Amino acid sequence: MPRKTLADTLAARETVYVNCGHPMCCKSTKLDIQALIDRLGSDHGSMHQDLVGLFVCSNCKAAGRDRRQVFFTCVPDYEGQQRARNRDWKPTFERGG
Repeated sequence: MPRKTLADTLAARETVYVNCGHPMCCKSTKLDIQALIDRLGSDHGSMHQDLVGLFVCSNCKAAGRDRRQVFFTCVPDYEGQQRARNRDWKPTFERGG
């Protein structure tokens, strides 16, 4: 199975959120994929296990809660997909009957 890279995620215009796993918090933060590419390189896997270790919830840290593992949510570019799907659509004005 081919590995999806950060560059693939950026090219697909997907939005990635990192979510706190602590039940008292559950904070969700949108990631800046370009900044992540600048830090890790464009060939780095977008859902690679070592990404989990990079993120710490600032709310939990400030509240003194124990560190929980984060998880990621990837949201496809639905608007872009819809735009591409409708690009060749032309209305018909035929009346049945």
